[in-house]
Amino acid sequence: MESIVQQINKILLASNLDIVGNDNDFYFKIVNNINHIISVYRQIYGRDNDHYLVNLTNIMIETWKKRDESLKKRDRSKANKGNWYTSQELVGMSLYVDRFSKDLKTLESKLPYFDELGVNFLHLMPIMQSPEDESDGGYAVSDYTKVDKRFGDIDDLMKLQNTMLQNEMFLMMDVVINHTSHFHEWAMKAKEGDKEYEKYFYTFPDRNIPDQFEISLPEIFPHSSPGNFTWSKELNKWVMTVFNYYQWDLNYTNPSVFLAMMETIFFYGNLGIDILRIDAPAFIWKKMGTTCQNLDEAHLILKLFRACVDISTPGMALLGEAIVAPKEIMKYFGNETDKECSIAYNATQMALQWDALASGKTQVMLQSQNDIYHKPLGCTWINYTRCHDDIGLGFSDDAIYKAGYTPFEHRRFLKEFYAGKFVSSYSKGLLFGVNPKTQDARISGTLASLCGLESAIEKNDSSLINIAIKRIILMQANSIFLGGIPMLYYGDELGYTNDYSFENDKGKEYDNRWAHRPKIDWKKNSKRSKDNTIENIIFEETKKLIHIRKSFNCFADYNNIIWLNSGNDHIIGFKRFDENQEILLLLFNYSNYNTSISTNCLNSQNTKYFDLWTDEAISIVPQSTIIDFEPYQFRVLRTTLE
Repeated sequence: MESIVQQINKILLASNLDIVGNDNDFYFKIVNNINHIISVYRQIYGRDNDHYLVNLTNIMIETWKKRDESLKKRDRSKANKGNWYTSQELVGMSLYVDRFSKDLKTLESKLPYFDELGVNFLHLMPIMQSPEDESDGGYAVSDYTKVDKRFGDIDDLMKLQNTMLQNEMFLMMDVVINHTSHFHEWAMKAKEGDKEYEKYFYTFPDRNIPDQFEISLPEIFPHSSPGNFTWSKELNKWVMTVFNYYQWDLNYTNPSVFLAMMETIFFYGNLGIDILRIDAPAFIWKKMGTTCQNLDEAHLILKLFRACVDISTPGMALLGEAIVAPKEIMKYFGNETDKECSIAYNATQMALQWDALASGKTQVMLQSQNDIYHKPLGCTWINYTRCHDDIGLGFSDDAIYKAGYTPFEHRRFLKEFYAGKFVSSYSKGLLFGVNPKTQDARISGTLASLCGLESAIEKNDSSLINIAIKRIILMQANSIFLGGIPMLYYGDELGYTNDYSFENDKGKEYDNRWAHRPKIDWKKNSKRSKDNTIENIIFEETKKLIHIRKSFNCFADYNNIIWLNSGNDHIIGFKRFDENQEILLLLFNYSNYNTSISTNCLNSQNTKYFDLWTDEAISIVPQSTIIDFEPYQFRVLRTTLE
């Protein structure tokens, strides 16, 4: 009997590949990596299911053959640049197409807006087909290959992608791999009695096994969707639904599910997507007696996805949306021999910024850096202050203890502060996903509302408005100058405050995250061109931050950051450097106080600096070794020649 390697070699030889010409790279990649693919596959599915590897090989070959020559040319260009996604020239924005610009055609007409700001990388929130009233913001997908008619069609997407390509812009989209809508074809066939498709999901005739799962399974949405199983009257069975009742979890113990999702991923790769955001990868493997998060098999699935993508759609990088504990996030990068995702969300740093802003102190942030700094070289973070989702407080208890706080009380303070319940709070946030058993909760609200702009505008107080803007720009500066891809969230570049219209929308009223998913008012956006308006100030200052980032190679990400201990609890800083010995010192005052630091903390012998943000020359003389900071001020210090 032929071995699986022999079978695969036969398939390759019979595939009419031009192995000495245009298909040479593909052929040698698959030959050199097939043993690795087989090894990872067997760790998941064993040897008894090897016949699925034949199907996988055929899928990879067909994907490569269908790949457009323009994309293969772009693949080669990216390969020549090395880890192209680590460049300091990449600056992103995440947006909802319909809430930003109505549809894909209109979005294409808005591309000059992004160029004006300096953004060259767009993350389109889910646009594939999903039920309007059961969409979870597009994450309940009913067809992975069709654009929802609300946004246009696949031709509109391709036209947008082509125009972005011509303008040297990059595109990111989501693939939801943990679950589908219960209206997806697979689920519908299961409901109709197709036993093969029923095996695509976790189904149970009674509560016996579900109840055993529930013992260790946490609830994701305890308020709106309690429990992890939903009764299907069509199946006459319980279905695992970890997120919402209308999102059926896929059963990756079935190799057919892996193959179907691999084809879906390749579909996006051949659309020309530059970065594919893999939604909720931490949840994709289920095992009784565990939390069903971050299991070894989930990592093996990701390694298999990555190995296949690197061969058939090599210009597409994978981003793992794993919003989990800091030490767990690091695992989603994999390692040099077993690669997983090239990019991950720096959710911990995002939450740490909100911790520092509320407390006015930076020790929890500083104590947490050991958990998130040592990522593999060649990988990078998405850094952000806000996104479409809620803000969780997922940094470690250990860091909180080291900063001198009690974890439960400290997190309660943060929740009360951002919900506006704390006596000195300026925030207009909302608590999301409140668990009545544990009192755990996350935070909703726009960057501007959480930073006090909404309450300042209500009070019509210009001094409060100015200080709120300083908070906004401070938060953005930390994200933009930190190592990784900065990802702005639409509306934040103009100071959009909470949108409470969701409360009157039947499809959204249960989910207050819609407060920070605003509908863009282009009349408001036009105010960015009118001097001294709130929109103008925030837009121009954000634009300047982006310009500074793009101007210095030391903001590229090759683990070239050193955190500094400022000796002042209110101020945190880090050093960025490049191979040409260019050094920039970044310092941030998260407090509402005038304060200062000693230059001894800079670990530098230089006596002359230039602040790229304030355009201020700073000379350090023996009689004055202090650098002053106003409330919420930050500095971007460049060494100048004597």
